[in-house]
Amino acid sequence: MQKLGINQTLQQKLSPQQIQFIKLLQIPTAELESRIEEELEINPALEEGKEEYSSEESQSENENEYDQEEGEGDGDNYNDDELSVEDYIRDDDISGYKMVGDGPSEEEDKEMPIASGSTLADALISQLGFLKLDERQTNIGKQLIGSIDSDGYIRRELEQIVDDLAFGQNIETNAEEIEKILFRIQQFDPAGIGARSLQECLVLQLERKDDSDPSVEIALKVVEENFEEFTKKHYDKIQKRLDIDDDLMKQAIHLITKLNPKPGGGAVDDVKTQYIIPDFILVNNNGKLELSLNSRNAPELRISRSYTEMFDTYDKSSKKDKKLKEAVSFVKQKLDAAKWFIDAIRQRQLTLMRTMEAIVKYQYDFFLEGDEAKLKPMILKDIATEINMDISTVSRVANSKSVQTEFGIYPLKYFFSEGISTESGEDVSSREVKHILKEIIDAEDKRKPCSDEKLEKLLKERGYPIARRTVAKYREQLNIPVARLRKEL
Repeated sequence: MQKLGINQTLQQKLSPQQIQFIKLLQIPTAELESRIEEELEINPALEEGKEEYSSEESQSENENEYDQEEGEGDGDNYNDDELSVEDYIRDDDISGYKMVGDGPSEEEDKEMPIASGSTLADALISQLGFLKLDERQTNIGKQLIGSIDSDGYIRRELEQIVDDLAFGQNIETNAEEIEKILFRIQQFDPAGIGARSLQECLVLQLERKDDSDPSVEIALKVVEENFEEFTKKHYDKIQKRLDIDDDLMKQAIHLITKLNPKPGGGAVDDVKTQYIIPDFILVNNNGKLELSLNSRNAPELRISRSYTEMFDTYDKSSKKDKKLKEAVSFVKQKLDAAKWFIDAIRQRQLTLMRTMEAIVKYQYDFFLEGDEAKLKPMILKDIATEINMDISTVSRVANSKSVQTEFGIYPLKYFFSEGISTESGEDVSSREVKHILKEIIDAEDKRKPCSDEKLEKLLKERGYPIARRTVAKYREQLNIPVARLRKEL
């Protein structure tokens, strides 16, 4: 017999306006321009305008709209029966959202350069055109190139690519045919491209070396026949197995370690280069830090006057037939969408500035001098508490934004780190501990590299009493291998 019961649950539903704000908040400035262009194309009630935003009243109304943990909204208002014309013909609605904190003067407000170039995939497809393949083989080649990851590897199984071609392009093939075309792609530049493993990647690069060089021959034998021992740095075993002297072994190992383990990332000339566009600009003006928001990619927006005039005409009209009301309802939807988009952009700027101002205040000493040792331990909750916003809001800002300082451009994530207590009781940033750890490892004897236990003791001697497992965690975060793999001949 089934029991009947009543369960009460509390659900938080975000309104379309809040969802729009969240999406706009998390994209970097570099992507904002295209997002605004997209909105201008789909909404005729929205247009670019040069009038500056000037209504303090409307600004204060919108300032708190999204502060309640991106909170409870009233849902979609598109179906309101009452059409309030006055809401759409106020002067402040027609104005744009350019505001204080928007960055340098108009003279300096120029688009930052983006280098032109082709992507890695474009370069590979261009090389594919020289192979004289038929249409079917070319499509298979393009599918393979599309399966290459950004670092240059194909990690998708060939059988899966067979299925991709069958379902996506109606091409029936098999792994053998695909592999034949893959072998030809693996001869493209950059060397090592299209490999299915690190071992294959290294072999592909060595095969292009001068095979008359004895060190190349030995390097190939090391990678092809002794790869597991090589990854574990068991050089003595390899040397004994290949029966070679110390000098030739060193030459072979040196040759292998100079190869590119990520050929996709190494194709600098073939990959599109885009300069980082900072979201904030911080200037030290005679000891006073001045923060501004870079809005180069955010053109001024306003609500279309012609659409508000439609409403004005409707308001004065004595004929309220069904078709006219439907038309005005459509206009209202577009005006609502335009208002919400402008408000979301404005709220995005306010949220960015409030967040960054709090970070600057917290890390003021660092921003004055750029000294990493002056970075304070800081977590998302610290900033969220300071600006009275939800941690998720701060996280969205920190994860995708950067700031330009006199010491370079920094991602906001750089300033967040946990705290470590020293022997003197002082709290220091974990970033400082990592910096010391890297210094110790850089200075170690590479013939006898320090174990994690040894590193723990050395850090303790410097006043940083952290556990061995924490040492291991920081070492891994610095992409530094274990002692055995740091050993050199």
